[in-house]
Amino acid sequence: MVKVTVWNENRHEQKNPVVREVYPEGIHGAIAAFLKESGLDAKTATLDEAEHGLTDAVLKETDVLIWWGHLAHDEVDDVVVEKVKQRVLDGMGLIVLHSGHFSKIFKALMGTSCDLKWREADEKERLWVVAPSHPIVEGIGEYIELEKEEMYGEHFDIPTPDELVFTSWFEGGEVFRSGCTYTRGNGKVFYFRPGHETYPTYHNKDIQRVIINGVKWAHRVDRKRPIYGNAQPLERIEVKN
Repeated sequence: MVKVTVWNENRHEQKNPVVREVYPEGIHGAIAAFLKESGLDAKTATLDEAEHGLTDAVLKETDVLIWWGHLAHDEVDDVVVEKVKQRVLDGMGLIVLHSGHFSKIFKALMGTSCDLKWREADEKERLWVVAPSHPIVEGIGEYIELEKEEMYGEHFDIPTPDELVFTSWFEGGEVFRSGCTYTRGNGKVFYFRPGHETYPTYHNKDIQRVIINGVKWAHRVDRKRPIYGNAQPLERIEVKN
């Protein structure tokens, strides 16, 4: 069974009653719940736990890590970020949601600022499927429509995705690369845009389906990383005169 850890800084839930109403068990709790319903082995971790809940033991047992953060990116310990990065390079899958685009771990893996335009105006969003054969969109129609979401707009300062799965259109006119996949070392990374904390986005069945599909796609490949550095020859090298 695929083992998933859902990480959330869990700060909006403590500060904003609207967020508590939408996600009474926290964003992490809501995501873990539908993952469990789909048959996945899901647990949660939050910022204020020891080592942010991402101990060596937890990371070792995690096949796919889901990351949601916003208010407290700077509070994430660099040591933990480096451990997560190494686990991704070794094969752990990583799904970065919404404002996690500005997290230390996503920026470390992308090597760019990961900055963008944004606006909160209760706008309609359509997430158009632009890679209809991709396993992440299995069971999804031509688009997902969200009645209200926060706008993210281009330019999104990320490397060119290995695969672009979704492109969003917003009521105010902007577009955005909303579903991007990457490989880093042995690991797979999926960035998925929707999920502003005051909207019930993670209760949407299509959004849930994409995240479930994303977990299955990002599930680690069981193989050792290549060996780098000075290498001994596989064959005998003839001495040339």
